[in-house]
Amino acid sequence: MTATEFGFDLLASDGGARRGRITTPRGTIETPIFMPVGTAGTVKGLYPVQVEALGAEIILGNTYHLMLRPGAERVAELGGLHAMSRWTRPILTDSGGFQVMSLAQLRQLDEDGVRFKSHIDGSPHMLTPERSVEIQTLLGADIIMQLDECSALPATVEELTRAMELSLRWAERSKKAFGAPRGRALFGIVQGGDNPELRSRSARELVEMDFPGYSVGGLAVGESQDVMFDVLSHTTPQLPVGKPRYLMGVGKPEDLLGAIERGIDMFDCVHPTRAGRHGHAYTRHGVINLKNARHRDDPRPLDETSGNENTSTWQRAYLHHLVKSGEMLGAMILSQINLAYYLELMVGARKAIENGRFAEYAAETRQGWAEGDIAPRA
Repeated sequence: MTATEFGFDLLASDGGARRGRITTPRGTIETPIFMPVGTAGTVKGLYPVQVEALGAEIILGNTYHLMLRPGAERVAELGGLHAMSRWTRPILTDSGGFQVMSLAQLRQLDEDGVRFKSHIDGSPHMLTPERSVEIQTLLGADIIMQLDECSALPATVEELTRAMELSLRWAERSKKAFGAPRGRALFGIVQGGDNPELRSRSARELVEMDFPGYSVGGLAVGESQDVMFDVLSHTTPQLPVGKPRYLMGVGKPEDLLGAIERGIDMFDCVHPTRAGRHGHAYTRHGVINLKNARHRDDPRPLDETSGNENTSTWQRAYLHHLVKSGEMLGAMILSQINLAYYLELMVGARKAIENGRFAEYAAETRQGWAEGDIAPRA
């Protein structure tokens, strides 16, 4: 494989868990990997160099938001999303379909695509499979997603079937529009809600289309964690062993561990930075709520044993003060802490899979969460 090609190598497995490597012209991506979300071309609260320093090897951009502002054609004229954001490593973009369904005003969906009005200014837009591919190409994404329809759960079998079949037809159109550019990849998206038969059909027909990678969509949309894990346990064995598997929009650390156990390689979610903006810190002790008054006079750091300087040095009392005062620095520090933890969790998972001890690693990690935060100061 040359440096100009997109590829995936499975390096090790341990039960259902997989250790792999994605190759792109802009760099390699070690999997399992968590992808920080840069919705509007930025990971909120952090400089790109900070995100990279934490170990992020790929970030996500949002097609819906970027097509509305500043606009895909404008981004392309300015050199693409990499040049604008000064992020030199790979970027994955979603198709925009989920945001259209959840954010846009007065949307109308038909076979051709989705007509909608912007949630920003009410301006009319049309998103088709072909236009979604075009937008993501203009943005300069290294990995792009087919346009699909994501149904909220619970939903009837009839509704799930209609959306899944439409997503399959849109997958064919997306693949045709994408062509075969070197060094970039288009992923198909498995839909079907919580229905095993529909998930099987979606996976089977997408595999027949031969995408470079496959996403599992339509989860984290209202179902329980048990339902999500059941869907993954059913779906991932039906996807090619030699291609990456991406669980879209998930999730919290416990979601990531359970999904890795079930064969997922890639994740993205706004949760770690959003939680940071709301005063929550993720550590090996679990989630710590810095709004809680018990931190008000506590000079200790969140975790003095952490290799992340922010986690091991800032006083809880100071972080509590920043959060309660609504100071920007508090959100910035906690967002960095959370992304650091998520990425450290992935590093630990990769090492554990290589050494054939992922089950032990998962159990030890969960035990730390169960034990909870360190005892209050005496």
